Amino acid sequence: MSQNAEDTQLAGQSIPYAELNPQQQKQRLQELALVFLKLGAIAFGGPAAHIAMMDSEVVTRRQWLSREKLLDLLGITNLIPGPNSTELAIHIGYERAGWLGLLVAGSCFILPAMIIVWTLAAIYARYQTIPQVEWLLYGIKPVIIAIVVQAVWLLGKKAIKDIPTTIAAIAVIIAFFLKVDELLLLLLAGLGVMFFKNLWQSKNRTSAAWLLPISLVMGQTGGATVATSVSWLQVFLFFLKIGSVLYGSGYVLLAFLQRELVEQNHWLTSQQLLDAIAIGQFTPGPVFTTATFIGYLLAGHAGAIAGTIGIFLPAFVLVWIVNPWVPKLRQSSWVSSFLDGVNAASLGLMAVVTYTLGRAAIIDWLTVLLTLLSLIAVFRFKINSAWLVLGGGFVGFVARFLNGAI
Repeated sequence: MSQNAEDTQLAGQSIPYAELNPQQQKQRLQELALVFLKLGAIAFGGPAAHIAMMDSEVVTRRQWLSREKLLDLLGITNLIPGPNSTELAIHIGYERAGWLGLLVAGSCFILPAMIIVWTLAAIYARYQTIPQVEWLLYGIKPVIIAIVVQAVWLLGKKAIKDIPTTIAAIAVIIAFFLKVDELLLLLLAGLGVMFFKNLWQSKNRTSAAWLLPISLVMGQTGGATVATSVSWLQVFLFFLKIGSVLYGSGYVLLAFLQRELVEQNHWLTSQQLLDAIAIGQFTPGPVFTTATFIGYLLAGHAGAIAGTIGIFLPAFVLVWIVNPWVPKLRQSSWVSSFLDGVNAASLGLMAVVTYTLGRAAIIDWLTVLLTLLSLIAVFRFKINSAWLVLGGGFVGFVARFLNGAI
C-alpha cells in the first residue's frame, strides 16, 4: 500500500474520540475491549510477539494508527519503567479513546492472563506442581517466531530511514551480544542519532527540547525482617515499587524478585519463585502477571489482585502523563531524531529477541516445517495471528499423541 493510500485510510479512522456521539464512543470502546481481550488471550511469546500481534491488528488490519506512530509509541515505552507491550496497549487505547480507552485497552490486555495465572496459582498452591503444557508450547513457539519475523520486517521498513539509523540498529545488535544493558543501548542509540543529525549534519533548525527517561525513583526498602505472614497491602506496595522502577525483560524481573522475595524478605523459596516465573512465561499476555501468581501464594485471592494492580498501575499512570507529549516531541528536530535512534535500537533488540526465541523454539524437523509454513502464511496469505497460534497449539497436541511426550 502506498503512503498516500495509507494516509487516506487513516483519515477515516482517526476522528477524535471527543467528537464522536455517545453511541460511536461506546462502539469504539467495545472494539478496543474485544481486540485487546483477544490479544491478551492468545499473545504467547513475550513482548516481541505481543508487539508483533498489535502491529498486525492495529496497523495492518484496522488502520487505527500509522506504523510510524506505533514506532514512536514503542520508542516512548522503552524509556519508561514497566512492561513495554502492556504500555504499548495502553498507549493505543489512549490514542483511540482518551483516558477511558487507556483503561479499557490496558485492562483487557492484562485480564485474560491474570485469570489464567490466578487459576494456575490456586492449583499450584494445592498440589505444589505446574500443569504440564509442554505439548502446547511445542507447537505455538515456532508460529510465534514467524509472527515476530513479520513484525521486524514491517517495522524495519519504517524504522531504518537512513545511514545513522541503520548504523544504530546494527550497533545495538552487536552490543547486545556483548552484554551491554538494554536501557543504555536505547539511550546511546537515541543520543547518537540525535547528535549526528542535528550537529554533524548541521540542520538549519534546531530545538532546545530534550527527552529524558521518566522514572519514579522509589527507595529500596530493606527487608531485614523475616515475614511470617504477608498482607495484601504489603504485596501491593512491593509490586508497586517494582512496577515503578523496573526496566528490562523478565530475566531482570527474576533477579529482582530473587533478591527481594527470597534472599531479603524470605517470603518465597527459590523453587516457588522459579515456578512463578515459569507460569508467567508460558501463559499468554504480559510476563509481569507473575505478580498475580506470587500475590496469591503470599496472601490468597486478595494478594493476587493486589499484586496485579501494584505492578501494572505505574504503567497506566506513566502512559497517561507521557502520551500527550508524543506529537509535540516529534515536532522538534532534536527529539524527533532521538526517537528515530530509539526506534532503530528497539528494532535491533527485537531482532536479537527473535534470534534467541528461534534457537529455543526451532529444535527439530517438525518445528522447522511449522516455522516455514507460518512464514508463508503471514507473508503470502496474511493469515491472522490468532488462527496461527491456535493452529500451532493443535499441531503440538497432535504431535504429542503421535510421537509420545515431547
